[in-house]
Amino acid sequence: MLTPPKPKVPPLNALRAFESAARLGGFSLAADELNVTPGAIAQQVKVLEGWTGATLFERMTHGVRLTELGKSIVDELGSAFDTLGKVALNLRNGGTQNQIRIAVLPSIAQLWLSPRLPQIRAIDPLTTISITALDRPPNLLREPYDLSLFFSAEKQPGHCRELCRDKIFPVCAPSMASRLKRPSDLRGQLFLHDARWINDWQNWLNHVEPGHGIDTTGPSFSLYSLAQQEAENGAGILIGHEILVQDSLRKGSLVAPFGQSLEIDQALTIATPAPVRPNSVIEKSIRMLAQDTKAHLRSSQ
Repeated sequence: MLTPPKPKVPPLNALRAFESAARLGGFSLAADELNVTPGAIAQQVKVLEGWTGATLFERMTHGVRLTELGKSIVDELGSAFDTLGKVALNLRNGGTQNQIRIAVLPSIAQLWLSPRLPQIRAIDPLTTISITALDRPPNLLREPYDLSLFFSAEKQPGHCRELCRDKIFPVCAPSMASRLKRPSDLRGQLFLHDARWINDWQNWLNHVEPGHGIDTTGPSFSLYSLAQQEAENGAGILIGHEILVQDSLRKGSLVAPFGQSLEIDQALTIATPAPVRPNSVIEKSIRMLAQDTKAHLRSSQ
């Protein structure tokens, strides 16, 4: 009796790499999402094209572009991976969950979430909390996180709750504040910048002092927490994001010399992959964080 070899099915990793690159518009963005190199994405796409016998991306000098065949399958493939993610989520929720896995922007993790972790742990001491710092929100429908905390101007995948709008304003050490009475007094000061929000200074100055002509050249930091620490050290003046500097303002290590703030188009958002169960550890944690945020912002006003 002959047992002929079965035809090979399309490789799952190659399908995932193609779908990510097609949805995000490039190999580099897909590499960031899947935590691999752009070369690995390109190789997986090539494997899928070899299995298909057709080209799925046109390679151009600057980036790639989907072929008509690639366009014809990307939506259906995306839905399939979303469904797979939901199945994995249901499996996990069906088991005994004694861990909360949180994805969070580094600045939020260091300056806002970290001081509040003891309160979360106190809700259920048997539940462990894992923190992963990411530069961009994960796709909670596919990635194994229970909740995420990011500044976002758009709705994230999953179920979102806005904790507060983001407001920006200058902050500095108390020793520097005495010579800053009005925004024009910033002229000649050392301006600290965060590389993620490099336009903060210009946005705030244009709002409070149109046509200011102030040179905001100064050092840039890849971690907001480092820039904030330098501001506390008296090295210069930083644009504070209200939710990130509120604890330092309350302790007095930073002061806001001006009363003028600018609400920008983003909010601190907490998201979960599915509706949370009432009275679960995650639901209680979200409720505690929301109440804490509201209380501290009210006390700083």
